[in-house]
Amino acid sequence: YKSKDPAARNALEILLLFPGPRALFFHRIAHRLYLWRIPFFPRFIAELSRWLSGIEIHPGAILGKNIVMDHGMGIVIGETAVVGDEVLIYHGVTLGSTPFEEGKRHPTIEKGAIIG
Repeated sequence: YKSKDPAARNALEILLLFPGPRALFFHRIAHRLYLWRIPFFPRFIAELSRWLSGIEIHPGAILGKNIVMDHGMGIVIGETAVVGDEVLIYHGVTLGSTPFEEGKRHPTIEKGAIIG
């Protein structure tokens, strides 16, 4: 995280004060429950995470490793989105869709991409 965000000074500051790692932590829990098909709780955890971080990630989204959400407020990642490893996402990015069709409705972001 420190290598992609010059404002990140130390691990404690990143864990306690940065919204991106907080949102990713909650997403990992919600995603696991989602895969186990447990009702209600994955969406509840995602909603709680949104309140605490300003970042909305659907429990069904697939996120890779070492994702950095710089100034994460307003990031939205939809249910069928796939985000590769080492992606840098800036504030206000929406990986979403408007169609009400079944199937893949959200983008796939390749490894190492920078989106803003």
